Amino acid sequence: MMRTLLICVLILTGCAQPPLRGTGDLGVVIERASGSLQIVESTGRSSLGRVEGLGDLSHASVVFSRDQRYAYVFGRDGGLTKVDLLGRRIDRRIVQGGNSIGGAISQDGTLIAVGNYEPGGIKVFDARTLATVADIPASVVPGTDRRSRVVGVADAPGQQFLYSLFDTGEIWVADLSQPNMPAVTRYTGIGNQPYDALLTPDGRYYVAGLFGENGMAQLDLWHPERGVRRILQHYGRGEQKLPVYKMPHLEGWTVAGNQAFVPAVGRHQVLVVDTGNWQQTGAIQVAGQPVFVMARPDGRQVWVNFAYPDNHKVQVIDTESQRVMATLEPGPAVLHMEFTSRGDQLWISVRDGEEVQIWDPYRLERVGRLPAASPSGIFFSSRAHATGL
Repeated sequence: MMRTLLICVLILTGCAQPPLRGTGDLGVVIERASGSLQIVESTGRSSLGRVEGLGDLSHASVVFSRDQRYAYVFGRDGGLTKVDLLGRRIDRRIVQGGNSIGGAISQDGTLIAVGNYEPGGIKVFDARTLATVADIPASVVPGTDRRSRVVGVADAPGQQFLYSLFDTGEIWVADLSQPNMPAVTRYTGIGNQPYDALLTPDGRYYVAGLFGENGMAQLDLWHPERGVRRILQHYGRGEQKLPVYKMPHLEGWTVAGNQAFVPAVGRHQVLVVDTGNWQQTGAIQVAGQPVFVMARPDGRQVWVNFAYPDNHKVQVIDTESQRVMATLEPGPAVLHMEFTSRGDQLWISVRDGEEVQIWDPYRLERVGRLPAASPSGIFFSSRAHATGL
């Protein structure tokens, strides 16, 4: 009798557990107003649950462990939260600074670097335990006792982290191949107020946008001995006549083939840049000031969203003809877009519509909706295997 009862209990307990699943189709949706995130899956286009208690997510970003099980969430309040996607819970959380602006995970997945406004610099943590590995203060701002704010943190090949110093006009490369002895290379005088940066998908070029002047700063990681050079001398906000409602994030750039599609600052244009010589080759007129320009994985399309007052629109550009092929209106305040890894779906956050929409990018049709509380960033776990994201 007892044996039969024990078997029944084990069966019922097993039935109560979530089914075994992989992590390759999982993602997270940031719910910025409530300090929570939704865990979603793209196969069935459904929400699996919500994780709360992540602090200030008004400018949150996410990276993933290499096994795609854990999401590391960087909050604006300095919070670093490790979320277990399968357990749908917080695994660990620390508040490591006063004002954080994103971070990166190392090439081998063992280290997490966080860029801080306050205190200025980066801090590096063990990805498993979130124990401190390194604390690298930024330069002191001349005439003050404070350190420069750090922006544009990116991982790079060789266990390196790259980042820019907004207040002192520098790019730093931190080599963490020996975590207990980080080696830092500093490039100074790179331009006025680098406000964000990106790493090209091949991991070769680090490009920083400049807030205080036109042009951009580029570091070639194949030839770091050549230093930082200036590119796109007419790109930026310095000479713009239109008001700039929202500065585009540099991650809003996209590279398709040998071309980069770049959101123009303060203009209703997407610029086309030859990545061989980094010269502008074209400009595509669009419906508003672009924020994110996202490439479908096959490179044939780019999808563009916009700053206020045109942020209810999304446009689709054909990269071959460089023409706008469709104008869509998903809803009020489209903040972010994310393709699934093979490009069969595009997920769009519609903040003021309190929902996430799923679109078929080939038929240009909406195929699903999920309710969400003021959604902003959408991040799929396939990012775990991309450099610089």
